[in-house]
Amino acid sequence: MTVFSARKQDPILGLANSYLIDSPEPSNISYWWNLGSLLGLCLVLQIVTGIFLVMHYTSHITMAFSAVDHIMRDVNYGWALRYAHANGASFFFFFVYLHMGKNIYYGSYKYPRIGLWTVGVIIFLIMIITAFMGYCCVYGQMSHWGVTVITNLVTALPIVGQPLVNLIWGGPAVGNPTIQRFFSLHYLLPFILAALVCIHLIYLHTNGSGNPLGILNLVDRIPFSPYFIFKDLVTILIFMLVFSIVIFYYPNAFGDSENYIEGNPMVTPPAIVPEWYLLPFYAILRSIPNKLLGVIAMLAAILILLALPLVDRSIIRGLAFKPLTKFVFWLFICNFILLGQIGTQHIEAPYILLGQIATIFYFSYFIVIVPLLSYIDNTLYYITANQFFINKK
Repeated sequence: MTVFSARKQDPILGLANSYLIDSPEPSNISYWWNLGSLLGLCLVLQIVTGIFLVMHYTSHITMAFSAVDHIMRDVNYGWALRYAHANGASFFFFFVYLHMGKNIYYGSYKYPRIGLWTVGVIIFLIMIITAFMGYCCVYGQMSHWGVTVITNLVTALPIVGQPLVNLIWGGPAVGNPTIQRFFSLHYLLPFILAALVCIHLIYLHTNGSGNPLGILNLVDRIPFSPYFIFKDLVTILIFMLVFSIVIFYYPNAFGDSENYIEGNPMVTPPAIVPEWYLLPFYAILRSIPNKLLGVIAMLAAILILLALPLVDRSIIRGLAFKPLTKFVFWLFICNFILLGQIGTQHIEAPYILLGQIATIFYFSYFIVIVPLLSYIDNTLYYITANQFFINKK
């Protein structure tokens, strides 16, 4: 049996061959489709660096901060592992936001890729939970107060709120059981993420990739190897170059200086803010005065992404040929960035009002604007199509 036939007939090699070598892809997909390979690389980097960090980490509240300091100072290249893991999370979320934005722009959430989009949103939600728990395991000042503030939100739930937050804490306040539980889940969830990513890839392989034109193209396709492997390697090398520059020259660019102080429940930091990739949802939480409604809105801001395939009834897939919808999409992106900026500010005028306006626009985009623009796009499509057939006759 030759190597060529083995990679097709062997059960394991055949599966790898169908995904990485012979998989037919649209010939016109752009570099935006390289985000998938970058995300896969980021997940592998996070898992590998995390496993090595765990070898020297102690998940005890009195030793967690010292263990991180020990990794940074005493372990050979421990500083590189720690900075790669911390900054890798920032790059991971950056690519996720670009990936989701690309999919919204090109309509990749529409049939027959609804399952693909749904699994992707679940992956995003678990990523947020995993990153938050990892941030708390450092047990610096911002870590301690971050976990205190965010877990306290559970008390907004009637009746079960206080018992549930005590269960999360493992006591009356954030303490050693909290760190132990968060560390245990932070170590477990990435492997669940990896399993979900495999399901995500199965959905992608079943229905195939979309393309910038948004059309069903089963003819003009070329094999994944060598064309798209080489294309992926271009962006992977650029990413590794930028990633290395950040680790070696700007390792604390995305971090908070407060987290270089050991967690102290007796001293509250001047401003308690999460990592940059959670700021838009934190701003939505703070924009609503009612605690329970704020928690619901923060969770709904993520889960509402699941509604996109239902509310977008447009016949034309993607925004390439819809100028009005494209303009509103970029307004939505600017609004999301504005929410992130508002999340860094103190709760005072004019940021309270700006946050409320931005939150209203965020939810209106999914509930009102997308369905309305879908109706307008369909109407214009039918008018144009009818006019074309009339002129043709």
